[in-house]
Amino acid sequence: MADQQDSLLREVEEEIRRERMAKLWQRYSGLIVAVVVLIPLAVMGYKFFESRRLAAEQAAGADYSAAETLSDNKKKEEAEAAFKKIADEGPAGYGSLARLQLAAALLKDGKTADAIAAYDALAKESGADNLLKSFAQLQAASLRMPDADYAEIQNRLTPIAGDDAPFSKSARELLGVAAYKAGKFDEARKYLEPLLIDPNVPEALQERVKILMTGIAAAEVGGSTKASDAGAAKASTGSTADAGKPADADASPKADAAAETKK
Repeated sequence: MADQQDSLLREVEEEIRRERMAKLWQRYSGLIVAVVVLIPLAVMGYKFFESRRLAAEQAAGADYSAAETLSDNKKKEEAEAAFKKIADEGPAGYGSLARLQLAAALLKDGKTADAIAAYDALAKESGADNLLKSFAQLQAASLRMPDADYAEIQNRLTPIAGDDAPFSKSARELLGVAAYKAGKFDEARKYLEPLLIDPNVPEALQERVKILMTGIAAAEVGGSTKASDAGAAKASTGSTADAGKPADADASPKADAAAETKK
């Protein structure tokens, strides 16, 4: 008798489960079918767009290499046209690299104001790589050093002078130069002294800092204004980037970003 009751109970439970499943299917069958269909479509769509993105990156990489070859071969106009096309039409990474090349070309042509504007535009570009944006900020600030006041240089360089910033050492050097030129010797020391004891600072940069520190000491013990200005000019000249190359060249934005783009 007990076995019959157990069997009957199991049949009732099974029937209840079937009824529940039937109701769930009636209610959600459309959604279930849609999910089953859409998941494979989503995967296929992702793979399609990813393959197109990779193809575009590879094509842009080839175009960028070709533009560099034109530049190396002194074919200035053709190289600039090629870089401009990449800047206008290429993927974000290579587009930013091409804009750096165009800014450097403006600088070589003596169009400093236009070069600064180009660097500033890249530094403010929302989709650009942070490494390249920091590089552009450093370049623009270095080119403004001869004419800008201390406040402007501070505004330009403080955002990229943090410990984790890729060009923090060069940014701090330039901040020290600007403070020295403004006669703010305590401010200058704040930026420069840590660079002298940092084992990761390049030797060339430390040598420039030593020149600045000597100038500060001379000014504070009553050195002539001419000597102070000469020391600042010498250090500033050494600190200023040459056509797109910052003072601490231990980090290369072109190589790093190109490698990242190709990934």
